[in-house]
Amino acid sequence: MADETSTLELERSNVSVPGRRDEETHALMIAWSAAEPERVGEVALFDLDEGARILGRGEPPGGLSGGRVTFHRQRPGVLERTEPLGSPGLSREQLRVRLEGSGLRIERVGKCPMELRGERVDRCILEPGDTLLLRGQLLLLCTRRPRRLEPLRSASLADAPAFGAPDVHGIVGESPAVWRLRDQLSWIAKADEHTLVLGGSGSGKELCARAVHALSARARGPFIARNAATIPQGLVDAELFGNVKGYPNPGMPERPGLIGAADGGTLFLDEIGELPQGLQANLLRVLDEGGEYHCLGGSAAKRSRFRLLGATNRDPTALKHDLAARLVLRLDVPGLDQRRDDIPFLTRYLLRRAAEKSPEAMRPFLDSQITGEPRVKASLIEHLLRASYTTNIRELGALLWRAMSASNGDSIGWISSSPAAGPTPPPSSSGEPSAGGEAAMRDEAREPSEGEIRACLAEHHGNVVRTAQALGLSSRYVLYRLMRKHGIEG
Repeated sequence: MADETSTLELERSNVSVPGRRDEETHALMIAWSAAEPERVGEVALFDLDEGARILGRGEPPGGLSGGRVTFHRQRPGVLERTEPLGSPGLSREQLRVRLEGSGLRIERVGKCPMELRGERVDRCILEPGDTLLLRGQLLLLCTRRPRRLEPLRSASLADAPAFGAPDVHGIVGESPAVWRLRDQLSWIAKADEHTLVLGGSGSGKELCARAVHALSARARGPFIARNAATIPQGLVDAELFGNVKGYPNPGMPERPGLIGAADGGTLFLDEIGELPQGLQANLLRVLDEGGEYHCLGGSAAKRSRFRLLGATNRDPTALKHDLAARLVLRLDVPGLDQRRDDIPFLTRYLLRRAAEKSPEAMRPFLDSQITGEPRVKASLIEHLLRASYTTNIRELGALLWRAMSASNGDSIGWISSSPAAGPTPPPSSSGEPSAGGEAAMRDEAREPSEGEIRACLAEHHGNVVRTAQALGLSSRYVLYRLMRKHGIEG
């Protein structure tokens, strides 16, 4: 079994690998395992020049590992090789895997049946985003990974949680996108400047804002959070800046306002882009050096030593330009489309929280009263990996509750007739079976080429929102990902 002490080999990314260190390659990730659930998230990396490799149970005959698929726990600067697979239902030689073109060619050579989108197959080509089920034993996700994750610049692995567990800030994941986020959070926390937090609905912007506060020198000060969209227009000044006693009506108590209450700490204004531009102007003076402001009814200037973290799921250009200029730092929170590798970890985390919140409802699915681990079927993880998300983790949680409500046994699975089952991805247009990949997860749209992206950006004068709409992408964050992939500057 793989655990913290079972390392067979430890490789660090500062080992020189000329020209290959940051290069992405195809990988298989363990997304579900019946016999070894603790191995979820481990990856096997593949290279074009290594030929076919065998995936199977235990050590190969003769104890030689050459030509064998090996799994690793990948973290920034570290590639930790884990023990051979121990699933009893797998053959010692179960699959033959080879990197070929844009995908992984898979051939079944062992006894365990292999399924692709519910159909039994003996060979197929997997592309990134596809899942492959070894019936009753293992669910594998085809993905793309750097051969080595860059070492952390600002954060530290000394503070890292156990593999796959939530960190001290409640952030879950082992994907490259989440490790970049953790590093960015640590650096932004040290840079004491007003910040704009960008990300889709339900991606975890407030969670990240709380992490920035906790990691900063302001950690002992207050953290004040408010959804700006819920502040009535006529009360914005009073809510932000407070009022003196007896103003505007006799008997009114003195209130410090959000800005006064955040003195020495952090003010988090969610959906700041929903404030009308005229009301955004009310924030300009207090965001300047010194934090000077006047409360309603007061004649004397006050000062608040606060830091503003404003969040929006809109394009930054939707903000009043001089407000955006005062939010000098940008924090991009990745959505699930940028971190699908983390869905199995997030599923486990959300189910544990559900068990704490609703123990009676979750009792049939708990492994035991000792471990308290929810039992899940491969069908659940497979569906969640292939689903299309609009509200990210919030929507993932809703899907889990729907799956629980439709599950009658002692394990949580996905039933095709479950509420909000969603569309089934289309079959691959290639000559061999394929699970559809990312194109199927993005409204069945073909991923635009670099040339198409550049031409469309030029046509819309660099406006990312309009370009994403014109290209038929589900959100601007998908376009951001594609721009980074092709090295296109925004």
